[in-house]
Amino acid sequence: MPDPTRPRASLRTAVVWEVLQEALDRRVKATGRDALDVLDTGGGSGNFAVPLARLGHRVTVVDPSPNALFALERRAAEAGVADRVKGVQGDVLGLFDVVERGGHDVVLCHGVLEYVDDPAEGVRNTVAALRSEGVLSLLAAGVGGAVVARALAGHFKEAKQALEDPDGRWGSGDPMPRRFSADQLTALVEGAGLAVAAVHGVRVFADLVPGVLVDTEPGALDALLRLEAAAAELPAFHAVATQLHVLGETPGAAGV
Repeated sequence: MPDPTRPRASLRTAVVWEVLQEALDRRVKATGRDALDVLDTGGGSGNFAVPLARLGHRVTVVDPSPNALFALERRAAEAGVADRVKGVQGDVLGLFDVVERGGHDVVLCHGVLEYVDDPAEGVRNTVAALRSEGVLSLLAAGVGGAVVARALAGHFKEAKQALEDPDGRWGSGDPMPRRFSADQLTALVEGAGLAVAAVHGVRVFADLVPGVLVDTEPGALDALLRLEAAAAELPAFHAVATQLHVLGETPGAAGV
């Protein structure tokens, strides 16, 4: 669940959390187990892993950064869930050097595909880590959001460059190696053998609204959260979202 003491953080994660928690609830009901085995690839310091562990699930975080894993260990200890969170150093392309195949009910792949050399292989590995009935939560940067953001900042040439570039980059100074459209992400998920259960736009408006408005205007945060939730499922807004979230299910889990 989003941290209520960090309003901007809740804006960035609320849609994903809602979708993910519904998927977890379905898997708990289907398996009859209160605790699921969750794999968080690129999970860093535990923004998702620690709250999932607080819900009672067992979470393994795979991340290439030793510093992030150290922060994860400290964060899990402070939250009282150190016994349910394990961090291992590695990455999604070498995933099975550090975790087992087919051993997880849910796999998170959030903010990973933008940085790997072969996104298709990365998705295939996350799917191979799932049990026969499992769920993949995939979150990646959306190209449309970058185009809109550059245009609104007055960088029209960069906006056009991002729109036309195969990787969705606005120039050599762009810190993001790759961005995706909703069609590209769903194609990766389906190509790896999963059914696409849902696609959501994330941060459709949140990155465009002045922070001072959200922080000072009474009721603005709640109203913006409701607006984000309402727009998230509408395909028209996927094209301008900062991030895109795809929920994939194995054939055995689809429709559960």
